[in-house]
Parts: sequence; structure tokens; C-alpha cells
Amino acid sequence: MNLETEYLGLKLKNPLVPSASPLSNDVDAVKKMEDSGAAAVVMYSLFEEQINQENQALDHVLTKSSEGHAEALSYFPDPGVYHNLHAEDYLEHIQQLKDAVNIPIVASLNGVSEGGWMSYAQKMEQAGADALELNIYYVATNPLLNSAEVEQKYIDDIKTVKQNIEIPVAVKLSPYFSSFANMAVRLEEAGADGLVLFNRFYQPDIDLETLEVLPSLELSSSFEKRIPLRWIAILRSHISGSLAATTGIHTAEDVIKMLLAGADVTMMASILLKEGIDTLENILKGLIEFMEEKEYESISQMKGAMSSASVAEPAAFERANYIKTLQGFNIDDI
Repeated sequence: MNLETEYLGLKLKNPLVPSASPLSNDVDAVKKMEDSGAAAVVMYSLFEEQINQENQALDHVLTKSSEGHAEALSYFPDPGVYHNLHAEDYLEHIQQLKDAVNIPIVASLNGVSEGGWMSYAQKMEQAGADALELNIYYVATNPLLNSAEVEQKYIDDIKTVKQNIEIPVAVKLSPYFSSFANMAVRLEEAGADGLVLFNRFYQPDIDLETLEVLPSLELSSSFEKRIPLRWIAILRSHISGSLAATTGIHTAEDVIKMLLAGADVTMMASILLKEGIDTLENILKGLIEFMEEKEYESISQMKGAMSSASVAEPAAFERANYIKTLQGFNIDDI
């Protein structure tokens, strides 16, 4: 049985890839991921704001006298908001992970605006990263900014990054585009070697006691895999590059469904944070058992077998599925 798959041009021993999370901050944890079956690891994100903050601090030291007002730096978020490691330390951490494990290490760069932070893509490559995940997180709140302008930001970002590095780049996206299929194709045409579907936006909450806006983080559930499942199945016949499924990948069954839909790899973090890195072993075991039962000889044979281009009723992934679901709903089933 051949469990190998290809992602961003990288040959992986299987399709299990831990996604960006605090776990990658620890070298021993990444070693354990490799021992438990991980085929590659995506590092936690280095944020645009983090890089810009450090650049501002450096500029302050270089251009202001010793009498300057350091309080101005308080306008920037506390570095601890991001990670204990600073931007330059992130590059050293890439090197440490490359020395510690034999699986590919994918760096993660999170931002949206054009600027000097993008130069870190080249630094990540120089530090030894095998690939880059460009995590573009942008919430368009300006009502004067139209959808075409928002989409162009994404296109410009991938073009800028690809001009400066040789390693493959995947773009991690949200599903919130009016024509997602068109956006996916345009990103590939702009140079993206793959797409990661989908990013989870952490929504704010309100504390009724203090009347403050609070950050809110809830780990994913298997239910959330349905959005990436649908879009991977739809896009598989339209995208020649890699497709990674993320969000809601908790079990072997989740992995299997994503592969059948057309994913090249499946990424997970919440289940590893909740139940431990050893969970990878059980997921891999479940995948192998399914393949044996269904007589699949390889991952490539499985991949896309249930995509919209392969199933008898491709409309099941589109509006017809919505209609069928509502018409077949029975309140007694609740």
C-alpha cells in the first residue's frame, strides 16, 4: 500500500500534516509529530504586525536620541500577543527544526498589506524552510472598498512574494469571496503553488461585566470540515496545483473524506491540542484500515474519487444539495 502524496511539489510519506499552532513552537513536540506519523509540519505564523513593530522599534533606536520618548512604542501590541519568539528568532527556529527532523518544514507568514514584512519570505527560505504558507487575513470593513479592490490585494500579495523566493508558496484563504472558484483560479494564475482551505477567523465577543470587546478562540469541530470538503470537491478539476484541507479535521474519517473529495493533504491542529500528538497514530491507522477494506492500493487512487467531476450527481455539491436537504428535513428527526 502506497500512502505517499505530493504537496507543493514535495514528496510526502502520507497526507497528514499538522497545521500552524503553538505546538510547533517546541522542537521536541515537532519531533514527536514526526514519530507519530506527520509527513510535514506547518509552523505557527509570523505576523505582519509583529515584524512591523520590531522594525518600528529599531527605527526608533536608530533615529531618535537617548532623550526620546519610548512611550510611543506602547501604541503597538505587546510582542507576547504573537509568540515568545521575535521575528529574527523565528528564522533561527526554522533552522532548529530542520536540524531536528527529516520531514519538510513549512513556514507561515500572516499579513495582508504591502510592505517590508514580505521580505521575511525570502529570509524564511534562506533559513531552510521547504515551503511557505502565506496566510492572508483581511477583514474588509471600509464600505468604500469594493470587492475587486479586496481581491486585488490577495493577487498582489502572492505576486510580490513569488517574485522574491524559489520555494513553493501556498495561500491560506477564507471562503468569504463572492466568486470563490474564480478567485482560486486567479491566485493560481498569479503564482500560487497551492491553496489551503480554509482559514478560521476568530470572532470577537463582548464581556457584559466589563463592557469590553474580548478575543474569542474556540477549537474546531468535525462539523466545520463541510465547507472545505465542498470547495475542494468543486475545485479539484479546475486547479492543477495543490489543495490542502484544513479546519474540522479530527478523525480518520475526516481525512478520508477530504482525500476522496480531492485534497492532496489534510491539516489538523485542534485535535492535537485537545487530545495530544499521539492522535496522529490513530488517524493514520484508521486511514490504512479504510484503504485495505475498500481495496485502495494508493492515496493517488483515492484522491478525487468523490470530487464533483467524478460523482454521478455533481450538483450534490452545489445548490441542488441545499434544496434536497431542506425538502428532506423532518422535524421528528431532531
